[in-house]
Amino acid sequence: MKKENRVALYARCSTHDKGQDPELQLVPLREYCQRRGFTIAGEYVDNGISGTKERRPQLDRLLEAARKRQIDLVLVWKLDRFGRSLRQLVVTLEELSTLGIGFISYQDNIDLTTPQGRLMFHIIGAMAEFERELIRERVKAGIQNAQKKGIKVGRKALPPIVEDKVREMRSEGLSMRSIAKKTKLSIGSVHKTLSKTVLESGVNPQSMPSGIGIH
Repeated sequence: MKKENRVALYARCSTHDKGQDPELQLVPLREYCQRRGFTIAGEYVDNGISGTKERRPQLDRLLEAARKRQIDLVLVWKLDRFGRSLRQLVVTLEELSTLGIGFISYQDNIDLTTPQGRLMFHIIGAMAEFERELIRERVKAGIQNAQKKGIKVGRKALPPIVEDKVREMRSEGLSMRSIAKKTKLSIGSVHKTLSKTVLESGVNPQSMPSGIGIH
């Protein structure tokens, strides 16, 4: 770890009410830094934000500071305050490790700057991989079960009138992004429809007029 030991504190509370106060997390973290002689470079608090949220503004700011090498260590109250899932936690900790930034979870007694902490990180990583495999197997089993019952798996085909509209707009020279915006379809659906047109026509897309081909 760098000698400066610039520490970023991170705290998160799911709700503003129900007695949840980020200070309950921050106070012991500040005291810990004082005992260790760490310099607090910043406090990042996501208040009233669920751990399942994809975006957490203050966590994003903390990671940006890490990428700019403005901190040397991240200190959190508990792991579940930091990662919204086991997989996301592992990915984020791997990034911090790559950046040469330490990580300490106060309540969990996990310090990734020590050999014991790094061993724990590998265990967490193995658990995340196991979790991914379980999810993958459940999805696979669900698809196979649906197929046995005659249920078609995958996205529903677009109505013919919508496909015709997509082809018409493309023939007028509109880009796939413009078509997607006007028809409120995903770019993937537009691309799939135009690809289907090419396959059904038996024409090499490279030889088609620019207004019709898929570019």
